[in-house]
Amino acid sequence: MHIPDGYLSPATCVVMYAAAAPFWYRAAQKVKAVLTNRTVPLLSIFAAFSFVIMMFNAPVPDGTTAHAVGGTLMAIILGPWAATIGVSIALLIQAIFFGDGGILAFGANCFNIAVVLPFVGYVVYRLIAGDASLTSSRHWIGAAVGGYVGINAAALMAAIEFGVQPALFHAADGTPLYCPYGLSQAIPAMLFAHLTIAGFAEAVVTGGVVAFLQRSMPSLMGLRVEKEAVA
Repeated sequence: MHIPDGYLSPATCVVMYAAAAPFWYRAAQKVKAVLTNRTVPLLSIFAAFSFVIMMFNAPVPDGTTAHAVGGTLMAIILGPWAATIGVSIALLIQAIFFGDGGILAFGANCFNIAVVLPFVGYVVYRLIAGDASLTSSRHWIGAAVGGYVGINAAALMAAIEFGVQPALFHAADGTPLYCPYGLSQAIPAMLFAHLTIAGFAEAVVTGGVVAFLQRSMPSLMGLRVEKEAVA
């Protein structure tokens, strides 16, 4: 899902930086207001966890690769604004030191993976979990479904960004200047990879960790009461 440089036009990259910037600003304000000696290490741990699992790319039959993110999990435990910060940090390290995702495309990658994914996943989780007790199975079920929906929403956004490039940016003879695949190709390719592979990986990771925390560390699940005051 990481978009490399060269696939999006400079104009698109500027637009995506502009789209991500308000979320970074608001997230910084929200997270700063509730940072404690307890939540700072947790944010670092979840950012590192997201970084690690994003580095494991599974090959997909259509020639692309897919990976889990952990953004919905971070949103469930620490809130979606904290997830925006944590996943953005992981993406920045990957782009600078590992070349996984472009620098120019960093705004687009953050908007897709650090904004759309955790917020969509968190909303789906809350709709399913509701006001159920912290030990209810509705939490891990909601987490799994939220993870699946969130990562596919992010993949759809990336596919749209890819798919509009040939129509908007091309040479006089119609040759695409950036991504050569239109919406009819980009959307099926991205969604196939995430509906069949990455989505299930994200669901297993998110639902599995939440189920583990419910049994072993329910106090972490209780952080949702604190975070909802600033979510």
